[in-house]
Amino acid sequence: MRLQLALNVSNLDESIEFYEKMFDTPVLKKKPGYANFAIENPPLKLVLFEQPGNGGAINHLGVEVETAEEVEAAEKRISGAGVDTTGVDDTVCCYAAKTETWVEGPDNRWEWYVKNGDTSVLENVVMSSR
Repeated sequence: MRLQLALNVSNLDESIEFYEKMFDTPVLKKKPGYANFAIENPPLKLVLFEQPGNGGAINHLGVEVETAEEVEAAEKRISGAGVDTTGVDDTVCCYAAKTETWVEGPDNRWEWYVKNGDTSVLENVVMSSR
């Protein structure tokens, strides 16, 4: 399990260059308007969304887990505590196939997810609900 930090950045190439140096880690995936890093130390999934004029803002936060069962368990625990979730869905988003649930916090959106594969789709599309 590792924390995910998704940031809006003004210039994707400049941001990639900066974070490669800051974390001594090469970019893992780069697509138009999107990049991500799998940083080992500290354990972090860093995601960049190019948003000219809206850089420096948090896009969303997340927790990346290793199995769909962990997503389902987190969703059950969170919703059982009285916090609304989106339920568990199989989706394509951010150039990945994922099993995920979303939670709206007081100030930020949170995603619990597992990546199941790669896709060519940036925008979130729900493929099926669990």
